[in-house]
Amino acid sequence: MDTLYNNRIQIIVFAVSAALLIYIVRKILRGKLREEYSIIWILLAAIIIFFSIWRDGIEIISKMLGVISAPNLIFTIAVFFIYIYLIHLSISNTKLQNSLKSLLQKTAILEEKLKQYEKEE
Repeated sequence: MDTLYNNRIQIIVFAVSAALLIYIVRKILRGKLREEYSIIWILLAAIIIFFSIWRDGIEIISKMLGVISAPNLIFTIAVFFIYIYLIHLSISNTKLQNSLKSLLQKTAILEEKLKQYEKEE
């Protein structure tokens, strides 16, 4: 019964990860998700698919790294990647805000010049 339960979980995880991968690729092809933001999602889906096929892999890796429990390793790695991704998004957001500020300033200058030009005519 236990192996049947594990096989069922393995199939479900594989199917959900494959669906996520297909979803991401479709969003990229339709232009709704940029490649630079999709890399982490594609990588995540591929890693989950890999470990859903190789069930003992996370246990072996956690023992190699000296981590007592495999779920602790998964949690630690997930938190690390979340931090990295949040830093990346913060940098992107800052660049966008600076670009928007510059664009608004240039627009205001052009509007002022247009008003002065209209007054002169």
